[in-house]
Amino acid sequence: MQINYTKSAIIDLQSLPRDTQRRVAQKMRFYAEVENPLRFAEKLTDHKDADFRFRIGDYRIKFDVIENQIFVLKIKHRKDIYK
Repeated sequence: MQINYTKSAIIDLQSLPRDTQRRVAQKMRFYAEVENPLRFAEKLTDHKDADFRFRIGDYRIKFDVIENQIFVLKIKHRKDIYK
C-alpha cells in the first residue's frame, strides 16, 4: 500500500521529538509493506476527521483509505488527537 501525508500531517510529524519521528516513520514503512495494514488499525466510530487510526505508543495516526492508498490526516499525542 502507498502512504500519502497531508500538509497538516507533515507539520504534525515535524513537531514531534526526533526519536518519535523515527518511530512513526519506521512503523508507517512497516504498514506500507504488509499485505493488509488495516488489521493493525482500529475503525473510528466518529467519522468527522478520518475513518481509521493506528496506535504507535502514545501517538495516534488518523487516516483514510482510498483504493490502495493510505492518506495520513493527523499525527498527535493520544490526549490531543480526539479534541
